[in-house]
Amino acid sequence: MKTVNNENLSFICFGGEDWWYHNRGHIDMQLMRRFSQTGKTLYINSIVMQKPNLKKNTAGGRSFLQKLLRKSRSIFKGLTRSDAGFWVYSPISFPVHHVAWLRPLANFLLRLQTSLVCKKLGMSDPIVWVACPAVCDVAIRMEKKMLIYQRTDRFEDYPNVDQKTIKGYDEKLKNGADLTIFVSHILFEEESVQCKRAIYLDHGVDFDLFADAHKDSDIPEDIIKVPKPIAGFFGGIDDHTFDIAFVEKVVDLVPDFSFVFIGQASADVRGLKNRKNVWFLGKKDYNRIAHYGKYFDVCLMPWRQNRWITACNPIKLKEYLALGKPIVSTHFEELTKYQDVTYEADTPGKFADCIKQALVSDCPELVFARREKVKNASWDNKAEMIVERIFASEQHGTLDSK
Repeated sequence: MKTVNNENLSFICFGGEDWWYHNRGHIDMQLMRRFSQTGKTLYINSIVMQKPNLKKNTAGGRSFLQKLLRKSRSIFKGLTRSDAGFWVYSPISFPVHHVAWLRPLANFLLRLQTSLVCKKLGMSDPIVWVACPAVCDVAIRMEKKMLIYQRTDRFEDYPNVDQKTIKGYDEKLKNGADLTIFVSHILFEEESVQCKRAIYLDHGVDFDLFADAHKDSDIPEDIIKVPKPIAGFFGGIDDHTFDIAFVEKVVDLVPDFSFVFIGQASADVRGLKNRKNVWFLGKKDYNRIAHYGKYFDVCLMPWRQNRWITACNPIKLKEYLALGKPIVSTHFEELTKYQDVTYEADTPGKFADCIKQALVSDCPELVFARREKVKNASWDNKAEMIVERIFASEQHGTLDSK
């Protein structure tokens, strides 16, 4: 990231994920990596937003006890400087946002822990970045230079949250934040009038990591063993996003393809795993994902059709394009900007036909066109845009919302 100003900026990001366990391609993590070059940056791992579910999980996902164990491990890491250049901290938090009389206690504990960590790091008057709406009341009350709200998804539609409470947090943040950042056109158009200041940023991509992967001869051993051609997907396989029944039908319609899935599955994928032309290779380190993706012949995005997907803007779209690979996807609004470099299908039959067409139609000219579509959407460019907005607001006392 280029230096925009000699003045240092410090950031505290209440993240939407856990740095130690989740995919590091997310917007908050990628931007904090860049912001750490401008000054001290603290990434606070996501606090618990979902209501506790004590039912035993039988669908291949994590049970409540497994999640508790993982969160405990994250907490016990304490305050740690990551290899990305920023500090990471996991506070003790409780899933009580749906319980009105317990909320003040949970907020007090989070505020106390955040204050102690900031004091230890010598951070004062930071820019507070909110990617998890459940920290709303704590973030608004903090002493800060500026409050930025990252409205990347319809958080109120996330599984097992108290919809009314999370929607209330979202509205309060949009009204109180100095800047609200949208990555979905549909959300920006619907909600920007609710904000004090708002911009449409769009997602970025770690362009060089994905676009240059083909120059490296490194191909992971576990995917080399998979017969070609390969239709592949990397990312989380979750019930509220990934249409498993749809994919099962597609797999059966294209028996000559190998279907490879990279990532953690919280949904029930036992039916898919039982098919002879399906491989689940598990979760991989973020820096290794591109080396799996470059071995795909066709990339897949088989999304469910719901409110969450309607407003989504998956980063993997740009990562697939940076790889130069043909993409077959079900519909979502942001895809309309990429109709010239993607295939869209709304039934298993059409999806299967598009996979076959994508393979036979691929050529160097299309590979180039796909990469060209996202070459200027690097995370470095996105970070510079935000920093420029911050300095402009300090100089002029306002943030241009256009």
